[in-house]
This record gives sequence, structure tokens and C-alpha cells, in this order.
Amino acid sequence: MKRAAGAPAVPEPAGPRPARLSAAAALTAVEGLALAVLGAYMLVNGLVGSPDSPQQAEMGGLTILALAVLPLVAARGLWLRRRWSRGPSLITQIVALPVAWTLVKGGGALIAAGAGLAVAALVVLVLLVNPTATEALGIGPRE
Repeated sequence: MKRAAGAPAVPEPAGPRPARLSAAAALTAVEGLALAVLGAYMLVNGLVGSPDSPQQAEMGGLTILALAVLPLVAARGLWLRRRWSRGPSLITQIVALPVAWTLVKGGGALIAAGAGLAVAALVVLVLLVNPTATEALGIGPRE
């Protein structure tokens, strides 16, 4: 167990990783990968495509790539059972819900994308507040 000098020792969670935690990590990783793909597409389109505003497409792509880091890091932390990773993953899911609503309101093919995002976000939220997952991350009930 590694820790910073002067930091209190936090015991490593014991036992196998619960399926719920694995599923939450996988879904969070898929969300992060989807953001990374979208960001890369926007960036490439801004550089070599013909968008209305290349600078806006490039900056949007870079911003989305930067935003993709949070769920990807959180997913890795969940997979490795790091207790700090639950917060960033929960934040990602809470932020995803209004995005999903906006996509659904966009109509057409965006309805399916928004519905899929909403379902994924709700599933991860439920998985991460489950006592099995919190105990696996070393987060116990408050005394």
C-alpha cells in the first residue's frame, strides 16, 4: 500500500471485485471513450474538414477531449477499486443526464443517443450507490 508522507493509512479493499463495480467501471469507460471519439472527430473536422467555423470546431474538439479524461480516469479507478474514483464517476453521470435530455429534445437520431446516454447514466448511478460497490471501494457506513 503506497501513501503520501503523513497521510493516514487506508486499507486496501479485500476480496474479488463485485460484478456491479466492474459494470460501473465498464460503462463509465464507454462514456469516456465515446467522448474521446467525438472530440477527435470534431478536432479532425476542424483541421481538415470544412466546418462553418474551423476554430470553433477545433476548440470544441479539444474541450471534449479534455472532458473525456474524467470518466476514463474514474473508470480506471473503479476497476482498480480506488475509493476516490466514485466521486468523479458520480459527477460524470449527473452531468450526463441534462446532456441526454438535450439530445432527446433534438429529435431524429439524437433521441436514441440521448435515451442510451440516460439509461447508461442511471444504471451507473444505481450501481455506484449500491452497498456492494461502496464496500468494495472501502467506503463504509458512517458511524
